Amino acid sequence: MENLLTIFVSSFIIALSGAMMPGPVLTVTISESTKRGFVAGPLIILGHAILEISLLILLVLGFAGLINNPALLGIVGIAGGAVLLWISFGMLKDIRHLRLDLSGGKSVWGGPVVAGILTSLANPYWIIWWATIGLGYVIISMKFGFIGVAVFFTGHILADLLWYSTVSLFVSRGRKYISDKIYRIIIGICAVILISFALYFGISGIRFFM
Repeated sequence: MENLLTIFVSSFIIALSGAMMPGPVLTVTISESTKRGFVAGPLIILGHAILEISLLILLVLGFAGLINNPALLGIVGIAGGAVLLWISFGMLKDIRHLRLDLSGGKSVWGGPVVAGILTSLANPYWIIWWATIGLGYVIISMKFGFIGVAVFFTGHILADLLWYSTVSLFVSRGRKYISDKIYRIIIGICAVILISFALYFGISGIRFFM
């Protein structure tokens, strides 16, 4: 990831792969969209973004002086690669049973913005992601200064916004535009792409130790 375009594209693809997997944020997006319409998705991601920006600032401040530490870069690279492999193999293992359930549910307390914050905090996967893959991206993007971090986060949050806004649009229109078969194909493609990024992260981490 030696340039800003690569950081943007890879962060977008990785974030989109994670966003598309069933989880608390997807569930609450569907639920709120049945009651509030299309606006529910963007509002939930607004809450999600507020939380992630806060965490991103803490990471940047905490690791600003460590971006040239080979040991740290090696550990983060290997850990990030391992987590990506774990995620991608899990996606492939469960792919035959995945369904994009667009049925509604109960409204959440606090509204969609608060829901975006709370459902993210309640998801262990989110914490693991930022402790490994997210941290790796922060360290890499900090080599380009503020612009690098901004490019990484823009690609990351745009993927979330695109997917959850799309889900909100489909639910609010009352039609299912994406069949389960198409959904599984998209997940499979994302999983394969994630494996390539996992190998890149892992190999990069090993090189720092060498």
